[in-house]
Amino acid sequence: MTTISSTAAAPERPSILGELLRLLRICGDALATHWVRREAIKTLRQLDDRTLRDIGISRCHIETAVAGDLDLELVRIR
Repeated sequence: MTTISSTAAAPERPSILGELLRLLRICGDALATHWVRREAIKTLRQLDDRTLRDIGISRCHIETAVAGDLDLELVRIR
C-alpha cells in the first residue's frame, strides 16, 4: 500500500533585511534613471534649433521627449 503525505509548506515571508535591500535597489535604480534623464536633457538643450528639428523635437518638448511621453504624430515641426 502506498501512503501519500501532503504537508503544506507555509509560504515564506520575506525578511526585513531582504525587503530593505529591495527598497534600496528600487531607490538606486530610480536615482540612476533620474541622473541619466537629466544628462540627456542637458545635452539636448545644448543643441541648436536646426539640429533639434532634424531629430524631430522642438526645444519646448525636450523634457517630454526624454521622458518618453511625446507623441511625435501630434507634434510635427514644419
